[in-house]
Amino acid sequence: MTEQSRSRFRAEARAEHPDPVLLCLLAAAEHTLTDPDDTEEPPTLQAVLSGCQAALDRHATAIRRAVAERRPNGPEETAALLAAVLGGRERFHGRQADYRRLESSLLPEVLRRRRGLPIMLSLVWSAVAARAGLTVHGIALPGHFIVAVGGPAGGDEFVLADPFHGGRLLDLPDVERLVAATGQRFTPDLLTPAQPLDIVLRVLGNIRGWAADRPEHARTQLWATELALLLPRHPAQLRLERAELLVKVGDFLGGAEEMDGYAEILDTFNPEAAAKVRHEARAARHRLN
Repeated sequence: MTEQSRSRFRAEARAEHPDPVLLCLLAAAEHTLTDPDDTEEPPTLQAVLSGCQAALDRHATAIRRAVAERRPNGPEETAALLAAVLGGRERFHGRQADYRRLESSLLPEVLRRRRGLPIMLSLVWSAVAARAGLTVHGIALPGHFIVAVGGPAGGDEFVLADPFHGGRLLDLPDVERLVAATGQRFTPDLLTPAQPLDIVLRVLGNIRGWAADRPEHARTQLWATELALLLPRHPAQLRLERAELLVKVGDFLGGAEEMDGYAEILDTFNPEAAAKVRHEARAARHRLN
């Protein structure tokens, strides 16, 4: 990703109404434009953005036509229409194997393959619905992202659907079982619509998690971590993660400096942890010899 596009990512993340679609496209461009395994000439950033926005617009046009033909009455019929078009005719869905693929977290690839993780498919649903004039919110359940068709934010009637399974409707017991599978207890506040930056942070977290299980992809984890640090709200622990990744990819001095900076933050509330981080920084510098 160029410095210009990272600046664009930072600016969009700090906009009054940040667009999670644009942020996910800018994040995915980091991989799409620099994939060393791709022997073809990489597309330009603008080509990636324009192509994906056009794909979303085409799906929205299909939804508008279906709405004009069927005239759905209420959120349940609207959800059924979305499932028929996006999950049925357009075949957007997910499978367990998608959790093992980086492409499942990259929006351009999700739009191309019609496959992805629950959060990415939910983002497609909400983005297409918004372009078609419908109300769909992402719902960040623990361990599984779904959507609400209708208006849970304003107290209006809504139904829940699972884009990962083609738009299958979910009742409350279904949701309770999904939450229970993560070892947590369902509470009504879990149905609060996810905020745009929280969606992006979770997407980047999925990429980081995928790469962390594959040491050969340390640079992928590094760029996802660096993008997460550009968000106005992020866990402070990400600074240490970036420092350790810099060391892993061979930037010993840069990683050591980041560790020292993080240790200064820890000094005020956890001096023991700060001392351990400074020890790691010294060890990183010794690797220069």
